[in-house]
Amino acid sequence: MTPTEVFLRLVHGVADREYAALPELYAERTDVRHPMAPGGDRPLLSRDALREHFGAVGPQVADTIRFRPENIRIHETADPEVIVAEFEYAGTEQAFRVPAIFVLRVRDGLIVESRDYLDHVAMARARGRFDDLVAAVRAEPAGTPATS
Repeated sequence: MTPTEVFLRLVHGVADREYAALPELYAERTDVRHPMAPGGDRPLLSRDALREHFGAVGPQVADTIRFRPENIRIHETADPEVIVAEFEYAGTEQAFRVPAIFVLRVRDGLIVESRDYLDHVAMARARGRFDDLVAAVRAEPAGTPATS
């Protein structure tokens, strides 16, 4: 699969709640980061780590909201393995939009590296978890550097 095809399977798989299948889009050894995540980035460095991530986070989101990817714009780069994808997750049962940008490196049809930037405030609001997000941010020690 091309990087674009892999990306489309990923975002549609998330929206369609195909959490068990999503780790198969990633290489055994991968590097997935969420640099804008409240509480700091926790790198996911293996397919097993992604399996655990999707198994834990997916149902939490699925229990509260439904959405689909929209306004997808994919930018190819000078490196044929790398794409930059802009999109939004749009609510299907309630009105909300969560803008996102993913930067993916796909090799041999599998994601080997990804930087996923999304609006965590918009997602928390959509899920009715804004107060939880604020509490988590307040609990962080002042000056705590985000990991990269």
